Amino acid sequence: MPVPWEAVLPVVLMTTMFTVGGTLFRTARTLNNDGKPPRYGIDEWDEMMMHRDKRLTGSTRGQSSNPKAPPEFAINSIQYAKPSLQ
Repeated sequence: MPVPWEAVLPVVLMTTMFTVGGTLFRTARTLNNDGKPPRYGIDEWDEMMMHRDKRLTGSTRGQSSNPKAPPEFAINSIQYAKPSLQ
């Protein structure tokens, strides 16, 4: 049974809107992660390394190849307001 031609335009519009919305969402997430794909399955170690990278480079996705930390790294530690529940 053929599809009536009147249904073609709404189907094309719906498909286009889902495609554009998905593409914009992926682009926004990629730009938010410094042009890298999003991370999945982050555990405590990854979070700790992301905090360290944030303190070293200013970005959670940035990494430094310098083997020595800059001098200001010694005094910019993160102080949490409440103790972690572990």
